[in-house]
Amino acid sequence: MKTKLFSFVFTLMIISFMSTAQTSFYDLKSKTIDGKDFNFSDLKGKKVLIVNTASKCGYTPQYEDLEKLYQLYKDKNFIIIGFPANNFMHQEPGTNADIKEFCTKNYGVTFQMMEKISVKGDDMDAIYKWLTQKALNGKLDSSVKWNFQKYMIDENGNLVDVMYSADKPTGDKIVSWITK
Repeated sequence: MKTKLFSFVFTLMIISFMSTAQTSFYDLKSKTIDGKDFNFSDLKGKKVLIVNTASKCGYTPQYEDLEKLYQLYKDKNFIIIGFPANNFMHQEPGTNADIKEFCTKNYGVTFQMMEKISVKGDDMDAIYKWLTQKALNGKLDSSVKWNFQKYMIDENGNLVDVMYSADKPTGDKIVSWITK
């Protein structure tokens, strides 16, 4: 009897662990800046650079380099996804419509922009939970330290690495990752 009870408890522990273990990038969903559903499963086979953005930040000019990078490699199974966030000194105060207009007018952004989300704290969006928690992404724990932090996802939906705000989108590490 004790053996059966032990086996039952052990099985429940394994099931519980497995339910909190790594989640697939491709299971995630979000909304575009225009409010349309976006399934990350549509990104299978593409390298993805995810960036939390803000319109009133010292790093905001990185939009220009991000757009350059996107134009250079968009035909090589590469995509950039921008997630506006107002988590750092309220540097993204606008509405989704305001953000879209700003990005288009000032930087000619054509890469995929998503609706404004939270990238840290109690209201952190599911994509950023996945990006920052090793238990979900299977690779590493991190925290979003500031605007324009970059996460690299390979063509199989695996987190590869994180680059911080000061790292230029057109820097060697990101470009060599895209081109290898």
